[in-house]
This record gives sequence, C-alpha cells and structure tokens, in this order.
Amino acid sequence: MIQTTNRIFDDFAKMMTDAAGAAEGMKTEAQNLFKSQAERFLRDMDVVGREDFEAVKAMAQKAREQNEALEKRIAALEALVAGRPPI
Repeated sequence: MIQTTNRIFDDFAKMMTDAAGAAEGMKTEAQNLFKSQAERFLRDMDVVGREDFEAVKAMAQKAREQNEALEKRIAALEALVAGRPPI
C-alpha cells in the first residue's frame, strides 16, 4: 500500500508541475499577444515615439534660447537707434 500511495502522490505532483508549466506558457503567450496588440494600436494611432519626442523637445529648447538671444539683440539695437544706451 505504501508503494501505491507514493506513486499516486508522484503522479499528482508531476501533473501539478506540468499544469504550472502550461499555465506559465499561457501567461507568456497572453503577455506577448497583449504587447503586440498594444504596439499595433499605438502604431495605428500614429503616436510619436520617445526618440522623436526627445529630438523635437531639444529643438524647441534651442529655438527658445535663440529667441531670447535675438530679443536681447533687438532691444539693444532699438536702444541704439533711439539714442539711449543699450540695456
């Protein structure tokens, strides 16, 4: 009887291990499917990628800095034309 009981428990343990492996595989498949669906959704929505966003952000910052420098130059030139000392 002891031999039979151990075999039943061994078979049950093997079945549980196989079930856990199958569940893990299903989980991985579901994650991959969800990820591909999300990527396709974002691609179809024409969402900007992180690299493109960062590049445009850097260009905007540079344009702002150039704009501020030009504003100072214009103020100095206007002051010079008006005959007063530049700011």
